[in-house]
Amino acid sequence: MSESSKRILLVDDDPDLLRLLGLRLTSAGYDLTTASSGMEALSRLSNFRPHVVITDLRMEGMDGMALFEALHSQYSTLPVIILTAHGTISDAVNATKRGVFGFLTKPVDKNELIKQVEDAMRIGVTNIDSQSTGIWREKIITQSPLMEELLNQAQRVAQNKASVFIGGDSGTGKELLARAIHEASSRSEGAFVAVNCSAIPENLFESELFGHKKGSFTGAIRDHNGLFREANGGTLFLDEIGDMPKSIQVKLLRVLQEMKVRSVGGTKDDPIDVRMISATHTDLETAMREGNFREDLYYRLNVVTFLLPPLSQRPEDIPLLANHFMRNLSETYGDRVKGFSPEAMECMVNSEWPGNVRQLRNVVEQCIALSHTPLIPLSLVQRAVRDEPTQFLSLQDARNKFERDYLIRLLQMTAGSVTQASKLAKRNRTEFYRLLSRHGMKPEDFKPPE
Repeated sequence: MSESSKRILLVDDDPDLLRLLGLRLTSAGYDLTTASSGMEALSRLSNFRPHVVITDLRMEGMDGMALFEALHSQYSTLPVIILTAHGTISDAVNATKRGVFGFLTKPVDKNELIKQVEDAMRIGVTNIDSQSTGIWREKIITQSPLMEELLNQAQRVAQNKASVFIGGDSGTGKELLARAIHEASSRSEGAFVAVNCSAIPENLFESELFGHKKGSFTGAIRDHNGLFREANGGTLFLDEIGDMPKSIQVKLLRVLQEMKVRSVGGTKDDPIDVRMISATHTDLETAMREGNFREDLYYRLNVVTFLLPPLSQRPEDIPLLANHFMRNLSETYGDRVKGFSPEAMECMVNSEWPGNVRQLRNVVEQCIALSHTPLIPLSLVQRAVRDEPTQFLSLQDARNKFERDYLIRLLQMTAGSVTQASKLAKRNRTEFYRLLSRHGMKPEDFKPPE
C-alpha cells in the first residue's frame, strides 16, 4: 500500500499549528484532511474515513476528549492521538485508560509525531483496509463509515463461535451480513443454511429444525435430517426469529445449551457443531415483556449484537448501490440505460427509503424498465418512490422532523450520553431532556449493549 492511501484527520483550533502539522504530515506522504473544531471533524467523516485522527485536547466547544468519545462511540477501533500544551502524566493515564491511542505534548517533536502516527497506522490500516480486500464481504456494497465500522467488528466476531444477533429494519441486508460473517470465519468451507422462521408452519417447526424419523407422524415417509444437521460444521441463520412459536423456543434453547439435537420420533441425541446467527426486524425486548419471547433464549442468541443502519443513515451509499443494481440488471434489461440524470440521483439521495436497500433495488429496476432514454429522468424516480414534487411538509412538521433527526444523530454520536449530547447542542441538561420528552426519545435506547 502506498503512503498516499494512508489517511489522517487533523483537528486543531489554532490555524498556525494546523498548517505546521499539516505540512509535516503531508511531507511524510500521508493523505490529510483538516478541521478547526470537533464538530467540523465529525462532519468530515461523512466522506473521509481516516485511518488515524490527531486532535488537540483544548479547543473551544467540543474539546479533544469529547471528540474522542463521539468518535469512539461509532468507530471503536479508530486510533486517536491527543495533542496538548497542558499535558500531565495524569492526563495521559486517564486518556489512555479510556482508549486513546497516544498522547503528545506541544511543541510536538516531528520525529515523535511521525513515529506515533506510524504505530497508529498499523492498527488503523489493518482495521479498515483488511475489510476492503477480503472476498468475505464482497456482496456488501458500501462506502459508509457507519457500515465500515460495523463490518470491521463483524470480521473480528467471525473469528470466534459466539452467537450473533442482527437487528435492523426490513431490507437493510441482515442475511447478507450473516453470510459475510460465515465467509469470514473458519467455518466458511461448511454450509451456510438460512431459513425464514415466519415461512414455516407451526406444526412443522420442530421437524424442520431438528429432523424426524420415518413414521413419526402422518406424512413422515422417510427420515429427515433437519436444518441443524444440515448446518453441522457451518452456520445456521434463523431470520425473523421473533416469529418462532413459543413451544419451539424452549426446545431451541436446550439445543443451544447442550449442542445436541434429537429428531422428532428419535430416541437419542446427536452432537452438533453449529454457529448460530439470528435476526429480526421486530423488537424482541417488547416481545419479552409481553411474554411472547423467552428471556433466556434471547440472551443465549444475543451474545453479540449488530444493528444494521437504515439506508437513510448511509446516504453516501445510495449512488453506489443504485449504479451497482443498474449494472446487475443490465443482464436482464440490456445496457440501453446508462445512468441517472443528476436531478434523478439527487431525488434518490434525498428520499427516506422506508424499504431500505430492497426498496432501492426495486426503484432502480422499475426506472430501467420504463425509461426510454439513456439517462433516467427525475420524473421516473419520483414516480417510483412515490415522491410527488407538489407534496410539501408544513413549516411546523418540517421543523419537528429536523429536530427529531437532529436529536437522533446526537444520541447516536454520543451513545446515549445526555451530558455529551446536550453539550454538543449547547443546551442545558434540563432543556435537552425536555426536547427528548417532546419527541418520545429515551437516551438509554441509544446506549450500546452491555
